Amino acid sequence: MNDLDTGKKPFAGVMIFFFSFLVCTTLSFQGTALAREVSPEARVFLNKMSNYLAEIAEVTKPSVVNISTTTTVSMKEHPMGEFFNDPFFKRFFGNGSDHPGMPRKFKSSALGSGVIVSQDGYILTNYHVIKNAEEIKVILYDKREFKGKVIGDDPQTDIAVIKVDAKELPAIRMGDSSKLKAGDMVLAIGNPFGLNQTVTLGIVSAVGRANIGISAYEDYIQTDAAINPGNSGGALVNANGELVGINSAIYSTSGGYMGVGFAIPSDMANSVSQSILKYGKVIRGWFGVTIQDLTPELVKSFGLKEEKGALVTDVIRNGPAGKAGLKRGDLITAFDGKPVDDSTSLRNMVANTAPGKAVPTNVIRQGKEETLSVTLGEFPSKMTAKKLEHDNVLKGVGVRELTPDLRTGLNIPAEVEGVLVTDVSEESPSYGLIAKNDVIEEVDRKPITNLKAYEGLVSKIGHADTILLLVYRNGGYLYVTIKQSEGQ
Repeated sequence: MNDLDTGKKPFAGVMIFFFSFLVCTTLSFQGTALAREVSPEARVFLNKMSNYLAEIAEVTKPSVVNISTTTTVSMKEHPMGEFFNDPFFKRFFGNGSDHPGMPRKFKSSALGSGVIVSQDGYILTNYHVIKNAEEIKVILYDKREFKGKVIGDDPQTDIAVIKVDAKELPAIRMGDSSKLKAGDMVLAIGNPFGLNQTVTLGIVSAVGRANIGISAYEDYIQTDAAINPGNSGGALVNANGELVGINSAIYSTSGGYMGVGFAIPSDMANSVSQSILKYGKVIRGWFGVTIQDLTPELVKSFGLKEEKGALVTDVIRNGPAGKAGLKRGDLITAFDGKPVDDSTSLRNMVANTAPGKAVPTNVIRQGKEETLSVTLGEFPSKMTAKKLEHDNVLKGVGVRELTPDLRTGLNIPAEVEGVLVTDVSEESPSYGLIAKNDVIEEVDRKPITNLKAYEGLVSKIGHADTILLLVYRNGGYLYVTIKQSEGQ
């Protein structure tokens, strides 16, 4: 091979490449020129739709606010890793935050969203957005900042009402969430990851979602409109620019959007907020029964025609239903003129009905239809959660009466007795050993039948005493021993 040949071969390769490029480019341009255009009808339709969506967003975005909270939390991380942060490890080796220079508590900030529902500054959001918040900062659409004050909250529905000192705010129009159907178009507006005024488009995937485990009263709207952390408390609006839901949660295995989001219906949120503003607390109707869903086997056993309604399994003596004549085995098919699909739908309808109202209730009893008038009572205040502050290993454990509604919602069998654990403080010696929704049946082999019996036994436990609990959890029983850790 001579030098001349060596020089010519690369040049020939370049020429071939350049010619190929020209041919491909020419074909590419020809393909572009020959491509079909979007039809005038499609362009008109899509442009109109785009303009409508932009108009809805423009009208509703000013009603959605950014909520920033500051909370004092306990030190949870250990410099030597997650293993040393395990509650069981702490029980043997002490609290990792006892190391010199490591503060036991620190300030934590969180972001969420809210919806302005009145011109004088009332804002709806999620309870979990403002839970334990020491400071609440509300940032409006026009960048103005206000200090927020909690007017009232309801952990049972995950709704809270806060107030800012401002006038003539852009309040959103309230919609009728009961008219929503699967397939309806909706927009989700909020502040995901702190990105203000984000709008996502989707449809209503389903309505009436329950038994998800998010809150005690569940009647969620499911949507595929993208909802991410920071969207909580934001607005779900319909094609009329009306509020139909408060964005609350997502189903995710990654922590981010996976196409399944949940919003609290505006009807439920509005009912809760109006009760808070009128009475200073949430007033719920009380029926006084234990109910369950039908199964194909029960339908056959009771000689029913379809698998719809709520089956009465127990009636509280001298309760509203008992006084009206309801009996065990009755199938409730309609409440106040509205059909009852299952136990959850009846539970929500009762909760949203004012105490003292006489409600016509349709039942099927031994194959015959009857209509009874039930005058609802008020949900007993003694059934609310209580956190004990006794100086022993059960300090910081929140408990409440195990009511018929809670049994139904958590699928706790009728034979299980005791008190329901609502939360466990991280500073409690019981943290990591008992958990939310556990039922404490025994304390030191002594049976627990109600909240009063539980308090009586716990009040006698000494600071350094080790106790033995019998706990019902996830369909089974287990014994749990709790003792004080060193330094507690």
